[in-house]
Amino acid sequence: MSVSRNTSQPDPARRTDALPGCDMLTASEIPTHLASLGIVSATPHQRDDATVWDLELDGAKRRGLRVSLIYDARKGGALLIWAHLAPPLGDGLRKSYRQLLEWNDRFTYAKFSIATDGRPTLSVELHAEEATGAQLTEGLARVVLIADALVTETAEWIWIGGKIPPDPGTERRNGALLAAAGDLAARLEG
Repeated sequence: MSVSRNTSQPDPARRTDALPGCDMLTASEIPTHLASLGIVSATPHQRDDATVWDLELDGAKRRGLRVSLIYDARKGGALLIWAHLAPPLGDGLRKSYRQLLEWNDRFTYAKFSIATDGRPTLSVELHAEEATGAQLTEGLARVVLIADALVTETAEWIWIGGKIPPDPGTERRNGALLAAAGDLAARLEG
């Protein structure tokens, strides 16, 4: 039996593990991709070596979720989807920290933490060098769907008295994003 080997070196600029039709995303393509999902974004700004888009996303339950999309194009950089879950927490943080740790175990591919200013955050991280539009879509949807799933549990952090405001009944700003998520909501918990 003879075994042939391919001795040619792979092109480092070409990703070989990507699915057909899933091209890697560049910072210049992100605004167009966001627009295709019904997401309106202001002009991005630079923060250190990263390009940052500040977004406001609507879920089925949670509206106006503030999200920063951070694209660090340096080698080994990340494409980070970072959501502000609530305003800064008060001094009684022990229960809140425990809750964030439980959610880290409960939701796969997402990380909960406390920002330096005390705000609880939710993030999804992708490798910028390998990120595709489909992965960005799923990451953004994951953040919105998790915020929706936790709206009752985080209500005390977000609204005075923990009372969720009534739904105004208006159309969601980013309906195409939620539609593109498919069955992701059913697969959020690991």
